[in-house]
Amino acid sequence: QVQLQESGGGTVQIGGSLRLSCVVSGRIYVYRAMGWFRQAPGKEREFVAALQWSGSGAYYGDFVKGRFTMSRDNLKETMYLQMNSLAPEDTAVYYCTPAESLDHLGTSGYWGPGTQVPVSS
Repeated sequence: QVQLQESGGGTVQIGGSLRLSCVVSGRIYVYRAMGWFRQAPGKEREFVAALQWSGSGAYYGDFVKGRFTMSRDNLKETMYLQMNSLAPEDTAVYYCTPAESLDHLGTSGYWGPGTQVPVSS
């Protein structure tokens, strides 16, 4: 079993920044990577970012355009998503999820409860 808890969301102004956290616990040994997804009302859940627990090399959705950075703290069993230059179209609930590999993102069946990110003017 895997447990995930996102935090760090909240109302932010256009152009502002937030750092989201995802604390992971349980039997995660089979999962070599973590991903961030988001879902806006009435839209499909979409890929945001992914990072392995070891090594380097993060991957981002096309819309990120250098604004977001994913990082990790292995001792705290936490993945982070630093989001800068936020725009209204970034408004969504952000979820984290484990992944067996970077080629299998969003298919584990495990999701955190999500953290809300409303971007407003």
